[in-house]
Amino acid sequence: MAEVLLFHHAQGRTPGVTAFADTLRAAGHTVHVPDLYEGRTFDDFEAGIGHAQEIGFGTLIERGVAAAEGLPDSLVYAGFSLGVLPAQKLAQTRPGAAGALLISACVPTSEFGAPWPGGVPVQIHGMDGDAFFVDEGDLDAARALVTSTGDAELFLYPGGGHLFADAGLPGYDPAATRLLTDRVSGFLDAIK
Repeated sequence: MAEVLLFHHAQGRTPGVTAFADTLRAAGHTVHVPDLYEGRTFDDFEAGIGHAQEIGFGTLIERGVAAAEGLPDSLVYAGFSLGVLPAQKLAQTRPGAAGALLISACVPTSEFGAPWPGGVPVQIHGMDGDAFFVDEGDLDAARALVTSTGDAELFLYPGGGHLFADAGLPGYDPAATRLLTDRVSGFLDAIK
């Protein structure tokens, strides 16, 4: 079974993020969910983004990197939206990554100074009508990543929800989340 380091989105380590981690744990995987916000959560996305900007995206990435210290090298790094930043950085730059799951976001690999590492599988998941994912460059970055390596898959779901896999938020899409969870489970089961 896989060991996963899962990073929360801009609204914090919400019950929906914890529930997603619990689903993976129930399937036999070990899942760590660090709190990059030190206990704070936000009722709306804009407030969460405002908090992230206050802390600084660089600081949040550093907190994510620090969360990996002491854990095995062969982790699957996963993130929802804002949490993709530390997940993608670690997958690209920490030797030994077993894989990556980038949900509702993807940044150009050049952001972390290196191409995607060979032999590190990655899945990118997003909604085809999500303005954040589609209009802010994440979809383009995801397509470029898929083109650059045979180890990447992009899955688009119908709909416009950004945080569609967080059961506690208004944009939650149960059907898309079931499909996402099935794909993620298959991905993790294949990790050796």
